[in-house]
Amino acid sequence: MLPRLLVLLLALVCSRAIGAEPLEPERASLRLRYGLAQREGQQVDVGPGLTYAGLTPNDGALTLTGWTAGRLGTWLGGQVDLQREAFDLRDAAAVRVTGGSLARGSVGPRGRLFLGPVRLELGAGYGFAQLPLFGGFAAAPVLQRGVRHAALVSGRVLVALPAGFRLEARGEVPLTLSAHAAGDLKASSTGYVVGAALLLPVVRRVRWTGTLMLDAQQARDTMTLEASGLRSEQRLRRLGLALELAWRDDARASPLVEGPRQGFVPMRVVDAETGAPLAGARVLVPSLRSPGTSEELVTDAQGEVRALLPSGAQSARVSVEGYEEVTESATVSDSEENAPVQVRLRKKAPVPTTGALKVAVVQGKAGVPLPDVRVTAGTAALRTDMRGEALLEGLEPGPVAVSVQAPGFRPAEEAAVVVVGQASELRVVLSPVRAKAELATLLGQVRSARSGRPLVATVSIPQAKVRTRTDKSGGFTARVRGGTYRITLSAPGHVSQTKTVTVRVGEQAIFNVDLFPRGR
Repeated sequence: MLPRLLVLLLALVCSRAIGAEPLEPERASLRLRYGLAQREGQQVDVGPGLTYAGLTPNDGALTLTGWTAGRLGTWLGGQVDLQREAFDLRDAAAVRVTGGSLARGSVGPRGRLFLGPVRLELGAGYGFAQLPLFGGFAAAPVLQRGVRHAALVSGRVLVALPAGFRLEARGEVPLTLSAHAAGDLKASSTGYVVGAALLLPVVRRVRWTGTLMLDAQQARDTMTLEASGLRSEQRLRRLGLALELAWRDDARASPLVEGPRQGFVPMRVVDAETGAPLAGARVLVPSLRSPGTSEELVTDAQGEVRALLPSGAQSARVSVEGYEEVTESATVSDSEENAPVQVRLRKKAPVPTTGALKVAVVQGKAGVPLPDVRVTAGTAALRTDMRGEALLEGLEPGPVAVSVQAPGFRPAEEAAVVVVGQASELRVVLSPVRAKAELATLLGQVRSARSGRPLVATVSIPQAKVRTRTDKSGGFTARVRGGTYRITLSAPGHVSQTKTVTVRVGEQAIFNVDLFPRGR
């Protein structure tokens, strides 16, 4: 049952490890454990057999782990593990029958691999274990220690959790090399050991950390004598507290020799409007390892991060996707823990995807504004205000046709270009409708299709023998008799255009032309 619970627990917490800070490699660690042990066992032989159980204190263990120096120290090291099991056998009336102690030990190399908030370890080496056997049934059971020598394969998974907690799951399987009972009686043996622990760092210094552990372990072993067939099977459950002291590598902890005094500053990054924590925010702080440079930290699922900063006035640059970057300042004291700092980020303004067009409608050369004139551009339609202006918003970028209509004036059709995030301007001149006139009037303006600027262009009407040039504003005027005319407009560096216009006597035709630049 315990192995299955370990797998389930590990799967549940892995999803919580995404926002945790990455694990840092230590140089060496020493773990001391003390607790209780509950033993359940059964010995079967040709006689009546023996069932034993008991809860005993004084269950202790010591584990020493070290890692090599240099680059190899990141993933290659070794481990020594020693355990003492107190043993107390009682009868049905809770009267002690026999007791003693058993020992386990292992030694061998280990390798480790860091995957962000998860660390994997794999070990192989030699394992020694004393296992319980009972003899002397004529008077009373007597504890006899069986011995197993094995090649040991072990593994460990350490997962970082938010708020500084860590979860550990471990296991080992012995591959028996030899086993014997008292008197060198040959035997065979199998077994396994699995365990889990919840770790919480309680003391932090520059180079070492003290961690408190709630530890649980289950061991199951069998031993069978080859000569007699006597078989002993036991299941041992341990629960206890442990203290682990870890010394971190100088290169990862702090290479400072005469560096400034420093202190820890808890920081929390939240949304300025809702107060919700922002996970994954980047916090750039002054680096203690490389003075003059910055070090990047990342907030956990609660939007929190714990920064070690030099004492004095310091600043941190905080950013997260979709929010405006903020620089937060604080005064750091050389105490163990400074007052927490809350950083509030505001969301960035949305990027515009449309543009606007400001149309000014005037009358004749005098440029008198015309109010209440209907202006249409695409699907948008407005009427000009008292200044003869209309602002059409929410237009798709690109060329757009503009139609202007007013009672008593000739309709006008114009072309304009809408730019994203900007308000383009267009000036439209309307001419009043006249009942009689001896000649027709042609009015217009020539502009660049790319920039919208006026062009000095040549206007040619061969049928009317008219050839003129536009003024500085790109405007031109020509008076002709009623009829149909072909008008050619040309400007240096632009593609000429030819339009056909039909006018009647007394009419006034207004049109604007955008010339496209020649390709290079």
